[in-house]
Amino acid sequence: MQKLSKFILRTFGWKPYATVEEPPKSVICVAPHTSNWDFIIGKLFYWAMGRKAGFLMKKEWFFFPVGSLMRSMGGVPIDRSKRHSITQQMINEFENREKFHLAITPEGTRSLNKNWKLGFYHIAVGAKVPIQLAVIDFKNKEMGIKEVFYPTGNENADLKYIYDFYRKNGGPKSDDKFAVPEI
Repeated sequence: MQKLSKFILRTFGWKPYATVEEPPKSVICVAPHTSNWDFIIGKLFYWAMGRKAGFLMKKEWFFFPVGSLMRSMGGVPIDRSKRHSITQQMINEFENREKFHLAITPEGTRSLNKNWKLGFYHIAVGAKVPIQLAVIDFKNKEMGIKEVFYPTGNENADLKYIYDFYRKNGGPKSDDKFAVPEI
């Protein structure tokens, strides 16, 4: 799958890269998220790099036969209609695995969202794992991981750092659908 993914990305002009070593466990913060293509490019990127990452997806996508495919690709179905802690479920997943990487798009939608969801941060802090800062750059046709950030637990300072990172990195497919929150 690694060679095929590299070939597909190269054929369409995309350059995958990782400037940092992958830790054994991490939350992968992926932004900007403005297109359905983000998922496909992201999976191809991870396969091309020889890495594995899980992802959260609404349970409605886990129907036969698509559900089996989603699970094999690392999908974790989420029932958004029930009031239970997805954050705690993911912290438990990290505790029960020796190696686990969970990709999360903090915007939570492909539409403009000026208030990112902070589950990615709370999962990382609760599981005591770093956050890989992953960037999709449609303008330069690049996808990569530029940094591994270790949360300090000072939420405001940590989020300011992460938001500043995304202000300087990435190129959304649709500029009018991407905003980085202010602190």
